[in-house]
Amino acid sequence: MRNRPRLAWLRLGWPIRDDELALALGKFRVAILQPTERAAAEALKAADPNITVLAYKCLSSVRTYEQGPIYSCGISPAQAQRLGTAAGVPEWNGYPGHVQQQVWSPVYQQAWVDTVVTEIASSPFDGVMADNDVYADYYGHGLDMTIIRDGLDELVARAGTALNEAGKILVPNITGSILEKGRWARHAAYGGGLEECWFGWGVEPDQRLFLPGCLRQVMEMNQDSLTIARVPGTNRPDDPFLEFAWAAAWVFFPDRDIAVTATAPDGHDVVPLLIDVDLGPAISPVERAGDIFYRQLAEGEAAVNLGDRASSVQVGGRELRLAPRRGVVVPSSARAFSPSR
Repeated sequence: MRNRPRLAWLRLGWPIRDDELALALGKFRVAILQPTERAAAEALKAADPNITVLAYKCLSSVRTYEQGPIYSCGISPAQAQRLGTAAGVPEWNGYPGHVQQQVWSPVYQQAWVDTVVTEIASSPFDGVMADNDVYADYYGHGLDMTIIRDGLDELVARAGTALNEAGKILVPNITGSILEKGRWARHAAYGGGLEECWFGWGVEPDQRLFLPGCLRQVMEMNQDSLTIARVPGTNRPDDPFLEFAWAAAWVFFPDRDIAVTATAPDGHDVVPLLIDVDLGPAISPVERAGDIFYRQLAEGEAAVNLGDRASSVQVGGRELRLAPRRGVVVPSSARAFSPSR
């Protein structure tokens, strides 16, 4: 199957309803589910053997409120207590019950790898989405982030190698992908990477990356492995930012294995759908007019506005106003577009 942009389903809230699952079947390149959702993983794979279904696992914490026997973290709270792997700092700000672990500790790393590989190897999941591959102190624990980052480097390498040997993949949520050159490629080397804050961390103007940061993200994420890109959205099924992500993928990654989505912060409880059209291989490089980036493809065109002001594009012979952080995908039946100069 040819690599091209498709959709991702990040579904991490309460248990999946039957009607949600029925709507999602056959629609996604990637699904990220809670590790308890084994039946849903089986159904998704039965409907489309080419889908990649990943189990959510946190790299950095345990959640004391989870009862098991399957946990969203690498080890259980009881196992963490027995091994003494808690970092001895307060619970994460804004996330009660999330206890930071000693990600730098060989004891914690080995327990994480052994527990997760044993669980996932015999499951219907294709691998793991490893959350909280953090770069900065997002949760107020006050620990030395150099030690944290070095520990996560080691843990990602150990977990990725072990999962690959078991026939599974590791896809970390690589936060801060633009803050250290090469970190994305290093951490995505075991199956792929997730950028949870593509082009920004919210929908408000002051929550967007400036243009140089956007282009740096694109450069770092341009790898051969699977890329999952989530833009901040509204959490509505008709989220306008979903087409923005879709168009951006066609502009910047038309021949890559990339799956995109749009959700509100921690709002992974919708089925984000749009019409999946294949625009074919790129027939032009990325072109630019002001803050609009666009590309000609064999079966259509795509454009995105990465700026902070509205601009216009010509689509099918008519002018279309493109708001900031909006995109448009135009199949060949509505050809002939170029940004207004």
